[in-house]
Amino acid sequence: MQNLKITIIQPDIIWENQQANLDNYTEIVFSVENTDLFVLPEMFTTGFSMNPEKLKEPMDGTTVFWMKHIAALKNTAVVGSLIIEENGEIYNRAVFVFPDGKIQYYDKRHLYTMGQEHLHYSSGAEKLIVEYKGWRICPLICYDLRFPVWSRNTENYDVLIYMANWPSPRHHVWKLLLAARAVENQSYCIGVNRTGIDGTGLKYLGDSGLVDAKGFTSFIGEKESVQTFELNYAELHDFRKSFPLLDDRDEWELRE
Repeated sequence: MQNLKITIIQPDIIWENQQANLDNYTEIVFSVENTDLFVLPEMFTTGFSMNPEKLKEPMDGTTVFWMKHIAALKNTAVVGSLIIEENGEIYNRAVFVFPDGKIQYYDKRHLYTMGQEHLHYSSGAEKLIVEYKGWRICPLICYDLRFPVWSRNTENYDVLIYMANWPSPRHHVWKLLLAARAVENQSYCIGVNRTGIDGTGLKYLGDSGLVDAKGFTSFIGEKESVQTFELNYAELHDFRKSFPLLDDRDEWELRE
């Protein structure tokens, strides 16, 4: 199985300005060569906004069209979360676009109640496992990181991705939990955060990066950044064979 190159984009998101952010991302993605997947943060075109009525888009709207356009032109996949309205409900939705334009999506399950996200968005109910280039990828969103049962590797995924707007007051927790999720699930864990200050005055310290299944970390700091990591499939699966802790995982089922 081939290795997988994942490019993290860590932006200072322009508050509630979809087109300005898309213009910025366009410039960034065309500066990158030879990657398999671009990963953008949570609500990558708006910031973590509680104004969804103003910012919501349909699945055939501007942002998803842009994602499909980039995926086709760069022959790569693109994933990020944005504000989507569908069937009268509004979701914080992670959209995964394949190079051929195929789309899969995941709606954020754990809505951030302290930020009143649950008052503005509907919660998702199902995990998504994306199969891409022989890899199994589980995309989750921000607050999901705090809930290990939901993140549990019962599907034998290889890569866990968290797209986030994780603010600076709890920044140390971000890095701790990314490492915990990687080790306990014997998976690569990618965390993609923003930087800068949003329209509500919250500050973000970035530190997007990669943790491998053994807990070794690589974070990219606070500034606006773009960085590509190469994930080694053979190394991951050889480690699982030599130390098969997933064989001893607990069986469980989620009850509403």
